[in-house]
Formats: sequence, C-alpha cells, structure tokens
Amino acid sequence: MTTVYLMRHSEPFKEHRGIEDTRENILFSNIKTPLSVSGEHLAEKISTNSEFNNLDVVWSSNYVRTMSTAKYFAYRNNLKVNVSDKLGERIHGIKTWDELPSNFEIHQFEDENYKIDNGESQKEVRERLTDFLMTILKMYKDKRILIVGHSTATAYLLKNWCDISYLDNYKFKENIFFNGKWNYCETFKLEFDENNDLISINNLKF
Repeated sequence: MTTVYLMRHSEPFKEHRGIEDTRENILFSNIKTPLSVSGEHLAEKISTNSEFNNLDVVWSSNYVRTMSTAKYFAYRNNLKVNVSDKLGERIHGIKTWDELPSNFEIHQFEDENYKIDNGESQKEVRERLTDFLMTILKMYKDKRILIVGHSTATAYLLKNWCDISYLDNYKFKENIFFNGKWNYCETFKLEFDENNDLISINNLKF
C-alpha cells in the first residue's frame, strides 16, 4: 500500500502586502509570495505531528509558499524537497485581479472546460496533477509520500475519485470526508493499493 499526503501550503504573507511597484503579472507575483510569520510557525508545528514520521519523499510545487511549508517536513525526516511545476496552482490567464469575472470560481468549478485566454481549465489542471501523481505512485510504490500544493488544484485532482460540490461536502464512496472549508495546511491522507487504485481517503485534523 502506498500512502500519499496531499497538503495545502501554510498561511501566505500576501494579506499584508503594500504597494507593488513591479512589472510582473499576477502569476509571477503569486508564485513568489512567501509565508507569513504565523504561516512559518504553523507549518513547523504540524511537521512535528507523528503522522508525518518516517516519510520517504517530499514533493512541492514551485511556489515559494509551498516549498517553505514542505521544508519543515523534509528537515524532520532528513529528506530534500523535490520541486515540480506540475504541482502548481491553477493558472487564471489574467494579468491583474481586476480582469477576473466575479463568478469565475464557481463557473470553473461547475464547467470543467471553462477558462480565460491562456489560463487553465479545471480539466487541464486535473490532468496535469493526475499525470504527476500516477508517475509518483509508480516511482515510490509502498512508500509514504508528502505532496505540498494548493487548494484549488488539489480539489480538481480529488474529483477523479470524489463527489465534490463548491463550498460543500466532499464524498468518497458516498461517505463525507471533508466539509469543503479549506484551512492552511489542510491535509488529506490517500491510500492506494498495489494497482494504484484509491482505497481510502481521510481529512486529517491537527
């Protein structure tokens, strides 16, 4: 059996930003957002939970906030943080937040093909993460794997196996395992059998 922990990054610093005098679009600005001080403390605290003892590998998206979260779990298990842009958050396809339609989130959640310009659709994000996960399951069979990523991308990935509603309960095999309200470092424990089929999923609370 292979165990995969899907974790959302800890609290980012973006809530405390002032004026940004850069020529970057929101994608690059978003990628570079660090953790807040409380976010660093939260990640470090959760990394001490016995659930994360004896990890075999740690993966992170290429965002600063995910790598900064993952480093605590890697450190406590004497591991390196592996990084892949395939684990990145959904790309909006806009240059400024003012360009984002007010109904964008729910529209994309309900229509898997909806996207803006050069952004990603729900289906494209799910396929990207699924391809990565299947590769990881083959590489690390019967291992304990931590993947630190993002809430929307993870929700789209979970749609492979789960019945998910926007801001409502998540179900696996008709059983509710999550209320849909994402916290920082929200974590799901997935267990896959020898054929890489998902046999259980639990939302861990710390």
